[in-house]
Amino acid sequence: MKIGILETGRTPLLLEPRFGRYSCMFRSLLGEGFQITVYDVVAGEYPAEPEENDGYIVTGSPAGVYEHLPWIAELKSFLQAAKGRAKLVGICFGHQIMAEAFGGRVIKSDKGWGIGLHRYDVAEVAPWMEPVASFAIPVSHQDQIIEQPPASHILAASPFTRFGMLAYDDQPAISLQCHPEFEPEYAAALIEQRWERVPEPEAAIASLKLPNDRPLVACWIRRFLYGSNP
Repeated sequence: MKIGILETGRTPLLLEPRFGRYSCMFRSLLGEGFQITVYDVVAGEYPAEPEENDGYIVTGSPAGVYEHLPWIAELKSFLQAAKGRAKLVGICFGHQIMAEAFGGRVIKSDKGWGIGLHRYDVAEVAPWMEPVASFAIPVSHQDQIIEQPPASHILAASPFTRFGMLAYDDQPAISLQCHPEFEPEYAAALIEQRWERVPEPEAAIASLKLPNDRPLVACWIRRFLYGSNP
């Protein structure tokens, strides 16, 4: 299966030698069975047509989807053009820009930073999911969806994030606010870099030492890409 990774940001320079780029994290998360092409969308790299890949993963980014940057508008246009022509998976910023592209709204939340390990309650079990009540995944965000895209439904939510995981009704597309591609060590390193800006960093780092469900969510994404639509 051919997958395009739409890379919307870079790992912080001090962390990249140790942890690699976001596209590398997604290669590791997906595992074998995928032919992956990486597109630096910040630099304007895109496939000629959405059909060049069976699906696309939109990564996280330090940018906000509400920023007036030319590449953000271009990415929205590509996602709109790709609707129904390829499967879409959005992660964090990817989750948010998919919402904006398909009729939702995102802001910098007055809740502030979400960091550490967050647990999401499952509202609906899609065909490619195991029937679990909840799952725990690292998070790192201060932006949130506040208006749900009209042709979508909520698969999971947390007390911090109402629209934690969405599936779209009019296209094969899903998105998650959390970061299943983040190793706990990387999520902790991000917190250390932002120590003075984030709430209760020690508690957040401690939470990352608890068991997480990254392998489970990775399996869901693989099944979604290979299997039936949600």
